[in-house]
Amino acid sequence: MNIAPGKNAVAIPFDQARLDGLMEEAGIDVLLATSKHNTQYLLGGYKFIFFAAMDAIGHSRYLPIVVYEKGGPDRAAYIGNRMEGAEHQNNPFWTPTLHAACWGTLDAANLAVEHVQKIGKGEARIGIEPAFLPSDAYTLVRKALPDAKLIDATGMLERMRAIKTDAELERLRVASELITDSMLATIQWAREGTTKTEIIEQLRREETNRGAHFEYCLLTLGSSHNRAASPQAWKQGEVLSIDSGGNYHGYIGDLCRMGILGEPDAELEDLLAEVDVVQQAAFSKVRAGTLGGDMIAHAEGVLKASKVSPYTDFFAHGMGLITHEAPFLMTNHPVTYEGTYAEKPLEKNMVLSVETTMLHPTRGFIKLEDTVAVTDTGYAMFGDRARGWNRGGIS
Repeated sequence: MNIAPGKNAVAIPFDQARLDGLMEEAGIDVLLATSKHNTQYLLGGYKFIFFAAMDAIGHSRYLPIVVYEKGGPDRAAYIGNRMEGAEHQNNPFWTPTLHAACWGTLDAANLAVEHVQKIGKGEARIGIEPAFLPSDAYTLVRKALPDAKLIDATGMLERMRAIKTDAELERLRVASELITDSMLATIQWAREGTTKTEIIEQLRREETNRGAHFEYCLLTLGSSHNRAASPQAWKQGEVLSIDSGGNYHGYIGDLCRMGILGEPDAELEDLLAEVDVVQQAAFSKVRAGTLGGDMIAHAEGVLKASKVSPYTDFFAHGMGLITHEAPFLMTNHPVTYEGTYAEKPLEKNMVLSVETTMLHPTRGFIKLEDTVAVTDTGYAMFGDRARGWNRGGIS
């Protein structure tokens, strides 16, 4: 275990050798991490609750920055909001330098520049997150460090997070279990006449009461494929699809389960079974060493041979601190990014969301979405319950 030098002697909460190696490959000497997910990762899971829901304050916004020099954890710094000094008193940050002194983007960026200059890296290759560095902060950095080379560190940071630690896997497992429990409780609670808006609100309460942070619920009722909140009410015999994303200490639980008000008929049983056949085909190819694209191709091949293929889609993506992260397995399907991991082998402790979605022309939206962690011999599924038809109105 690496220990950060200094009076607090706090353990460095990530694999320092791995990060240093990735920075070396990317040609980065100093990292300026500015996104909430990457600063949280580099700080061992910490995020400041005051800005959990919104970044804006006054005329500017919250901009946390972790400054990390390759091979130099003793010169690392965390730059945060003034109120974060109290957080440090209770649970010290591992970084030897802390500047809990900012209210906006420019004072944060200025402190980052001063720290980079202090450690003698004003002319270094500096990794930044372009999508998470506000234009005013970027302009300040660019002007203050004219001899530095600014490099996009997005891909390097995605690779860093792709392989989960055991602690991260446990948080993802708990998140998935909490979401599954919440969806089941919500389906059982809802009755004939309950509206989509009411069901979504009930799910929010269920997740919150279980210690998860509710983020969204995509819900359909009956033959409709519309997943937005509305006054539409659940009717006897109709299907319900409930797809929710919530998190536990920042790690995402993202699953979809099916409900029915009454008993499913033979056609509905058959349709959900067709969806599960595609899911199982994907699972059968999940193991360390398998090319990501081969898993995708196998599931798509099984789907293509199915009678439901004209109105059914298969998709898989990486997940962790954010809903779509490495490994990126498919290109622009549906989220806009390149499937850069399709030709790479899956690695142990990668985490995937696997989803098959049927837009049936008369029976409605029928979907399963599952979360699996890659192992040496196959996979471990999180929230592996209630994958059939769940009855509504029974609680």
